[in-house]
Amino acid sequence: MKLKKIKIIAIIATFAFTVLFHFLYDWFPNPLFSVLFPVNESIWEHMKLLYSGLLAWSIIEYFILKKLNIKFTNYWSSIFLTMISSIIVYLIIFLPLYAIFGENPFISIGLLILVIIASQIFNYYLITRKKENTLLNKIAIALIIIGYVVFLSLTYNPPKNYIFYDTVDNKYGIDIYEIE
Repeated sequence: MKLKKIKIIAIIATFAFTVLFHFLYDWFPNPLFSVLFPVNESIWEHMKLLYSGLLAWSIIEYFILKKLNIKFTNYWSSIFLTMISSIIVYLIIFLPLYAIFGENPFISIGLLILVIIASQIFNYYLITRKKENTLLNKIAIALIIIGYVVFLSLTYNPPKNYIFYDTVDNKYGIDIYEIE
């Protein structure tokens, strides 16, 4: 199997993960899932879908590439750049459309698919570069974890901004509950 075919599978798998991840916190509300998956219907919480969906597939893909002896470079730094750039691109396109049309599932899902496709093309370009940088990859793993710390912080302490506002339940952030 070639890398291009794996990237086509990546598009399908990442989209499947985002669909599954949309519901996981509702099905299993717990502190870990509140960091990884959306806890409400705000725009910001849905960026976890991209971040976690891309990361989930990337972990699987890493082992597939290793098993098939497919050469790649700077894997974890490329994953971090792909995750962050996907969120930025999604928001840059989505926010004006949201301001014009309001909440529209066709726009949200269609844009999600386009951003996932673009992310895999971008990631393909990054991992086929010639020069490996192990320090950059180690830093990227730390930055991926820091990304989840940011999600944690903004889930439990969201600013009063429309990006963080859940229009379905008319609230910000998460309902705080005690762990028994």
